[in-house]
This record gives sequence, structure tokens and C-alpha cells, in this order.
Amino acid sequence: MTELTHEIRGHTLWISFNRPQARNALTFEMYEGLAELCRTVPTDGSLRAVVLSGAGGKAFAAGTDMTQFRAFDKAQDALDYEARIDAVLDAVERCPLPTVAAINGACTGGGAAIAAACDLRIAASNLKFGFPIARTLGNCLAAANLARLSSLMGVGRVREMIFTARLIEAEEAHACGLISEILPDEAALMDRAAALANHLAGMAPLTLRATKEAMRRTQAAARAEDADLIELCYMSNDFRHGLEAFLAKQKPEWTGT
Repeated sequence: MTELTHEIRGHTLWISFNRPQARNALTFEMYEGLAELCRTVPTDGSLRAVVLSGAGGKAFAAGTDMTQFRAFDKAQDALDYEARIDAVLDAVERCPLPTVAAINGACTGGGAAIAAACDLRIAASNLKFGFPIARTLGNCLAAANLARLSSLMGVGRVREMIFTARLIEAEEAHACGLISEILPDEAALMDRAAALANHLAGMAPLTLRATKEAMRRTQAAARAEDADLIELCYMSNDFRHGLEAFLAKQKPEWTGT
């Protein structure tokens, strides 16, 4: 089974995360495949929009496949991972076509980061959005991710969301501007995504591209150095313990070391 599928319908590239048995948890290959699709979309007018969604009816994407973290044994592994994810998110942001995240169900961790990097987000009423890492793994978000989220939701809400490890539901996400529309179910969501993509196809493409790039440059200028913070979390006893506790479906006991 292909874990990242894509097809062209009319003027729209449809990309789907396709690991429903794992709530579409993202492998490195899926991340890289998404980045490559975003980097290589044609700008000759044949395509006018990109829609991202998750297969299976339960999740957009439930973060990175955590089993991949077991191989981390030195600080550079963590730094390389965050740099790799940042490059993927940068590719989504730099995609010359407008991107729409059609979110059904769980949208957490890396999935939430991808959705936040898209231009527009619409969601079904069962949305659960967030980064519950203070409860699960004990790692951290890169500064670029925090800046992106803060520009969408506000600094205070991002801080509270991460500190409490709670997931934001559809009404709150709409109220704070994280998503622009709430649809009653997955079928309505996908119909609306298609209609929205068709609407975007009628807009001036250079206007959209210039606006995307100008906003990306503004946000990039605010990024802070964070290598020491990534190392602090990923090389900790807490992260190793949190990872194994999560995979064993047990509650971690944090020590702060």
C-alpha cells in the first residue's frame, strides 16, 4: 500500500496521507514525499491548487511515527530530525500553488505542523488539533514551528495549548482563526475542499504566489536559534522514558532529567 498517495483532478493536486491503520502517522518517507510533491508542482497553469487530507476517516495525520525515534542516541540525531522536518514544512510553505488542508479527525504533532504550514485550513466537526508532547514524549517544538503557530493562533493560546497538552476542537479552532470553516462530516469536508480548490483556480495565480512568499519571508525573519533547546529535550532521560511509555500505552513518570 502506498502510504502517501496523490492524484490530479482537474486543476487540483490531491495528496492523501494513507496509513489509516496508524491514524496516518508520518514516516520519514511520507514527509519526504510530501516535500517533493510541493517542490515540483508545475506553474504552467495546468494545476492551480493543492489539497491535503488523511485517509481512513479518523485522522488527518497523528504526528510522526514514534518508533523512528528509538534510533536516536546522540544530539545530532535530534538536530537532524528537526532540520529535516523544518525542510518539509518549508517546502509546503514555499509551494507556489495555494494549499488547502482538509482536516478530518485527529491532527496532531507533525500532522498539525503540516496543516499549520498550509495556506488555508478547513475541518470537519470532529477536529482534534494539538501537540500533546508535554503529556506523551517530553520533546519540544522547534522555534520555527512555534512562530508559525503563534502567527495563526496567538502566543498565549499556543503556550496554553502546549503546557496543558490539550487538543483544540473545531469551534475553538474556528473562533481563533486556525481554521476558516467547519463542515459537519468528512463527505461535506471533501466536497467543500473541492469547491474551494476550484474557486482558487479562478484567482490570479501571481497574486496568490506573491502573497504567499511575502508572508513566508516575514515569518522567516522572526525565527530564533533553538539547537540547545532541542538537545535539552531529545537527549533527556524523560524523552527516552516518555517514548517507551507511550509505545507501551503507559503513563510516563517525569523526572526533569
